[in-house]
Amino acid sequence: MGLDGLLGNERLKAQMRAAIRSGRLSHGYLISGPDGSGKRTLAQLLAAAMECTGADAPCLSCAACRKVLSGNHPDVVTVDEPEKKQVSVERIRQARADAFIRPNEGKRKVFLIPRAQDLGTGAQNALLKILEEPPSYGAFLLLSDAPEALLPTVRSRCVELRMTPLEADVLRAELARRYPGRDRGDLDEIAAQSGGFLGRAVSLAEAEAAVLPQTAAFAAAYTGGDTLGLLELFCGMERLKRAQFAPVLEQMRRLLADALAVRQGGRTAAPEARAMAEKHTARALLDACEAVQGALDDCWGNVGIPNICAGLFVKLQK
Repeated sequence: MGLDGLLGNERLKAQMRAAIRSGRLSHGYLISGPDGSGKRTLAQLLAAAMECTGADAPCLSCAACRKVLSGNHPDVVTVDEPEKKQVSVERIRQARADAFIRPNEGKRKVFLIPRAQDLGTGAQNALLKILEEPPSYGAFLLLSDAPEALLPTVRSRCVELRMTPLEADVLRAELARRYPGRDRGDLDEIAAQSGGFLGRAVSLAEAEAAVLPQTAAFAAAYTGGDTLGLLELFCGMERLKRAQFAPVLEQMRRLLADALAVRQGGRTAAPEARAMAEKHTARALLDACEAVQGALDDCWGNVGIPNICAGLFVKLQK
């Protein structure tokens, strides 16, 4: 069945298979877990299962499933305002009104809320009204990396599905399949850095393919002792999403580690790392590397990105 498209999380998938087969899918699910844990994949599969016209939902081959997976199903609606820090009360009220318009072509009308933690109290209370008395065909999939930010009343109206890390061998095997030409040692390090989550691992692996603009700017400013340049860089990065921010930190850490290796007699192909090694002592490079590693840990620990940027800027001045 199509839920196998989600790696790991076997107990959760067994729970969902049982609900699908019995026809007892809930009208509300809270899918929780850090960035890169597979929340969106699971949400897509559940939405496909709700709309599937095949014999074994989600079959992923019927027209309805294909539309859901491609983002083109008219009855699967994403409720978000990505340009805003918080999803507004007005947007939730629009979705609530839309919920009482019957599906265009599907079995259910599914509302996907990808940033549930970014709903203010007013928006959550507006959502609560429809969660308490939804139409029979309505379904709500709330995704959150901080479920504790939701009101207890909202959480109590949803079945919570908590994503779990993959087993190390499963993650390493998937990375080897996706990146057959990559060094196994590099992939093992990426797997360890990811905390067991495939999305994180893929972000880190892709980030290594080329130096990101923010990493290049960091290398230039740090090498040149450009305090204003570092300040401008970190202020600009405060607006990044967590999945965009983490790869930058990982590249920064790797450059600093490479520069430290050069100071100790090693070699590196990265000109940025060689330049850093010429300008900074081994002690300074080690301190900077540890500071960036701490920032990366905070990033995956859901510390606010502006706070991480401010703290890192201060530490890199020492």
